[in-house]
Amino acid sequence: MAERNERSREPQADDASSADFAATVERLEGLVGRLESGELSLEESLAAFEEGVRLTRDAQRRLDEAELKVRALTEGAQGGIELEPFTPPSEDDSGR
Repeated sequence: MAERNERSREPQADDASSADFAATVERLEGLVGRLESGELSLEESLAAFEEGVRLTRDAQRRLDEAELKVRALTEGAQGGIELEPFTPPSEDDSGR
């Protein structure tokens, strides 16, 4: 009785706007797995595809917003963007 259906707990597309980017990507990966499994009916496949499109658009919007924030933070005093190459910290630098 206390058991719940796994699918009823899966986030829906409407919840994606409040979820973080990583959760959106995770949900997309789950949808892809379900679609690739071949176990969904045509109607279920179409619904999963539609949700995937919504999630993809949401993820792209989040990426675009993040890019704008990064650009605003890297803008120079003269209004131009000062691009600096990103160098990830090496394993040797992690203890310093």
